[in-house]
Amino acid sequence: MSETGDEPLHPWSRYVALGDSFTEGIGDPEPNAPGGHRGWADRVAEVLATGNPAFAYANLAVRGKLIQQIMDEQIEPAVQLRPDLISISAGGNDVLRPGTDPDEIAAKFETAIESLAADRATIVVFTGVDVGFSPVFRSIRGKVAIYNENIRSIAAKFGCIVADQWALTEIQDQRMWAPDRLHLNAIGHHTVARMVLDALGVENSLEPMKPEPFPERSRRAVRSEDVQWAREYLVPWVVRRFRHQSSGDAISAKRPIAGPLVQPAELRED
Repeated sequence: MSETGDEPLHPWSRYVALGDSFTEGIGDPEPNAPGGHRGWADRVAEVLATGNPAFAYANLAVRGKLIQQIMDEQIEPAVQLRPDLISISAGGNDVLRPGTDPDEIAAKFETAIESLAADRATIVVFTGVDVGFSPVFRSIRGKVAIYNENIRSIAAKFGCIVADQWALTEIQDQRMWAPDRLHLNAIGHHTVARMVLDALGVENSLEPMKPEPFPERSRRAVRSEDVQWAREYLVPWVVRRFRHQSSGDAISAKRPIAGPLVQPAELRED
């Protein structure tokens, strides 16, 4: 897939992904993948590496990280890997926190992009999801929209590619999300991977995934699921906020070194 005749389908040889749980791949479990999660970035790397065993990929993302932590812990290691393709999704955890200013978060994001752009790598940035479909996060829709406008402005300034999740209406569907309602599931990550490859202009054979519709549920069943979700996911999240803890504490990057990518299917054949 990497070549058509003598023409390569893309110009990149070394890809480094930075960010938080979204880029780490949380919600898309794969026991045979490094860190036990696959995610959209791994899926993109798999396509980019097809037919090119020398293609190198590193994923420095760690769940729960705020934008300052990503800047402090991931920017310099990423630059040292000398990538020609970088993706960075950062600031989402900051936007979720009450009282934070999307303009201030974006100012930090711009500083991060300025550092990453020094070596003229292609940089992919992400807008946030339009959360209007989610009863839990609908109240911060305006805040996400403001942050997105800042992201677009920064991307234009530095010549970044925008992977536009706000316009990706397919993921405005609970069937694309993991049980915690915060992270994409395998279908959601697959959908984002297709969007990123499209933004990069890379031909691929990934097909839209069409999950079966949810069976009809009674209001009582829906309320019961909401209570269970709050007990299992919302309450622990709130407790961590009060304790100034992160789900990424003591977690290391799953692919800290840029190297050849072995697909999960190949691992299963061993």
